[in-house]
Amino acid sequence: MNAGTQAETSLWSDAVLAAALFAVDPVGTVGVSLRALAGPARDAWLAMLRERLPPAMPVRRIPLNIADGRLLGGLDLAATLEAGRPVADRGLLVEADGGVILLAMAERLTPATAARLTAVLDTGEVALQRDGIALTSPAQFGVVLLDEGMADDERPPAALRDRAAFQLDLTRIAMRDAVATGPTPATVAAARIRLPNVSASAALAEAFCSAALSLGIASLRAPLLALRVARAAAALAGRDSVSDEDAALAARLVLGPRATQIPAPPQESDAGEPPEKKPSDYAPPDATGESSEESSVDAERPLDDVVLEAAQAAIPADLLAQLRLGTGGAAGAQQSGRAGVSRQTAVRGRPVGVRRGLPQAGVRLNVIETLRAAAPWQRIRRGARLGASMPDGMPRRLEVRGDDFHVTRFKQRTGTTTIFVVDASGSSALHRLAEVKGAVELLLADCYVRRDSVALLSFRGRGAELLLPPTRSLVRAKRSLAGLPGGGGTPLAAGIDAAAGLADAVSRRGQTPVVVLLTDGRANIAADGTGGRAQAEAEALAAARSMRAAGFTVLLVDTSPRPQEAARQLAAEMGASYLPLPHAGSAAITGAVLASTGPVARVTRAQ
Repeated sequence: MNAGTQAETSLWSDAVLAAALFAVDPVGTVGVSLRALAGPARDAWLAMLRERLPPAMPVRRIPLNIADGRLLGGLDLAATLEAGRPVADRGLLVEADGGVILLAMAERLTPATAARLTAVLDTGEVALQRDGIALTSPAQFGVVLLDEGMADDERPPAALRDRAAFQLDLTRIAMRDAVATGPTPATVAAARIRLPNVSASAALAEAFCSAALSLGIASLRAPLLALRVARAAAALAGRDSVSDEDAALAARLVLGPRATQIPAPPQESDAGEPPEKKPSDYAPPDATGESSEESSVDAERPLDDVVLEAAQAAIPADLLAQLRLGTGGAAGAQQSGRAGVSRQTAVRGRPVGVRRGLPQAGVRLNVIETLRAAAPWQRIRRGARLGASMPDGMPRRLEVRGDDFHVTRFKQRTGTTTIFVVDASGSSALHRLAEVKGAVELLLADCYVRRDSVALLSFRGRGAELLLPPTRSLVRAKRSLAGLPGGGGTPLAAGIDAAAGLADAVSRRGQTPVVVLLTDGRANIAADGTGGRAQAEAEALAAARSMRAAGFTVLLVDTSPRPQEAARQLAAEMGASYLPLPHAGSAAITGAVLASTGPVARVTRAQ
């Protein structure tokens, strides 16, 4: 068995074990984020989960574009019109109380729907106050986020993934590996009965919090979810208290996939003490929850070390490589857009809900919601207008007033304009202006494929120059780039001010600006064109703070052969993502910029 097959088998074993633990306590573990395209592997996992859930447990599948009335409940329009009084309709979340919901295409879930789901998950109830109905219903359930995204920027909402204990990725699982293994349904049922009597020590909670802190996990939900998973693992193994093996398993399944940094190496031990085991020496439990090596969990070792090593051993290989480079998923990363940002509009785009209002100025009337708002008041209105009739003598059948009108709201993606600001001064030209030109040309081609606009600014000598206004013409952009001269002083403040002005103009036109600043961060020309390094650097920092106050998305690429402290400080003042790229060519710069300016930036902000 080669390394790839072993990795896939281990992933499937973890997925099987996570399904069993989730089936033991769906409400306590909250959920599973399952990343996999529709196919045999995902179907096998879902079938295995259903077999381990109680037969009477409700399981509801929620489509992507579900209406609020069907999700949370509301007024049953047909029953209300028939009965002449408000009749409430139970939503899917209330119907799933005590069970599980399957959220289809979770990576495309709208922020509004995600906010409603998270509110219900946090409170355990649906508070309905709309359409003349005031009703509170219990709604405690577990959720399976079916993530069908193919790119790294296609993920379910962060708030939902943060609340789900398990984060699984079955994209590399072949059908031959998706075989039914692990705890049987009878074992899971017995664990479900035993779970309320399982106890956990306070030291275990402290160990989970310490491990989460070492792994850079900012959310307090992660150690709490790990504690719940550890209790479920103990119940699954037939124990009444959580052991070190259960703690290691919970850390591996819950904390490992959430890591955003590599733990600091331990201090060297005194002479004569046995060396600490490396994370690679830790043998993860198999699908049954048992360790494959008796020495993997040593009762004499501190619980903190056991938990941390188990979590670190479970960090995915690709994420581990990103963390070592310092480009792993940062909690505070910028949100920018290859696809732009969402903007509320009145007449075009994707429908995202309704609001009260008159259908004027091109706004579309929502007939169903208008009738829904008018239906509860028909008996009162008819009584007030007893004997009124239509002009043709027919009795009035439906009373609709101005307050009942509802119009449809739409959401539309704005375009993105990437503004390349190139330092063409003597220092940068001496270092890597040729590589910068090649990188910008590759980035321009990528923007053309995405149908985004690009603009090109350069600064050298005594000021900044707009070489290319925002355009989609790749030929024109290449021609402007080819004529980019190099040499002279570095008016960094003028370049930043020019970029901020252009970004502001782009934003006013309804597009999303993304500024990519390629410089070594050293300024020697002031804004008025005079020389003087001290004044030039002070003005550059002031311009950077103004850029940060404007709230634009900025990426600073340090183009010097060695990372410069001046560039790092400039990025910090600007609130920009900082990319030191020593000894990198145009291809490396291109890949880093594309990874950093996607819908979910993957670059750590400068500290």
